[in-house]
Amino acid sequence: MTTTDLTLTDRESTRIAAINESGRQPVVLVHGLWLLAGSWSRWEHFLTERGYAPLALDWPGEPRTVEAARSDPELLAGTGIQQVADRAEAAIEGLTRQPAVIGHSVGGLVAQILAGRGLNRATVAVDPAPFKGIRGLPWSVVKSSFPVLKSPGNRRKAITLTLDQFTYGFANAVSADEAEALYEEFHAAAPGRPVFEIGFANFTPSAASSVDTTSADRGPLAIVSGGADHTVPPSLAKAAYRKQSKNQALTELITIDGAGHSLVIDHRWQEVAAATVDFLERKGLSPDRHADQQLS
Repeated sequence: MTTTDLTLTDRESTRIAAINESGRQPVVLVHGLWLLAGSWSRWEHFLTERGYAPLALDWPGEPRTVEAARSDPELLAGTGIQQVADRAEAAIEGLTRQPAVIGHSVGGLVAQILAGRGLNRATVAVDPAPFKGIRGLPWSVVKSSFPVLKSPGNRRKAITLTLDQFTYGFANAVSADEAEALYEEFHAAAPGRPVFEIGFANFTPSAASSVDTTSADRGPLAIVSGGADHTVPPSLAKAAYRKQSKNQALTELITIDGAGHSLVIDHRWQEVAAATVDFLERKGLSPDRHADQQLS
């Protein structure tokens, strides 16, 4: 079993110190498979402009740039869901204020794991990968996962998608030109392990994708669903919502009609970010527009 490296990067440590000094409401951003922390850069600017203090987290061993990831595609090989969640928890523990946590895809699953641990003041899970207990995978999910699940050996490897695979799983709701541009700008090899952990969760005791949906400390949660998503179609988002809505804290389902899995990076990202901020503000996480310190 791989030991999780909880050591934060200099970038993350510096950012946490600046957030703590600023006094602003922290917002932790957790990306999913085939993306890197840099994919949140526009969200970071958007949130900062609105008075929040964003922190985009790396996965364990993650390179800083897409170029670096492509030069050594096996850097993230073997990384699993609990490793990402444990490292995110270590970062959250360094903050002086309880953060909102926003996650996309597997990052949305991780965000819910952290919420179940009582770490989040509020949570937004965007097209979240299904947690243990959600059953019935539509054909589009099987097809999106096939590049990884087709070989058991991929559990220990990092997998690079072709443009066609990326277009089907991520960018089916945008033009062919935009899909290619997104692929060139954002796509990086991703570990196969989380796909296996999710795909076989309902047959695995203590599955890595388990979420404590009953936690009394979960806080308000929004599930954001892309209406045209192939990787996490609306049926899976609604299944997560139904299970999470049994929690005593408020749970909302927000649908972005016609959006695919790339909704956090494609031309509709600002629409999704605005819906996210609206949820946070309605749940009492108002931005600190008059904080004394500026975040760079």
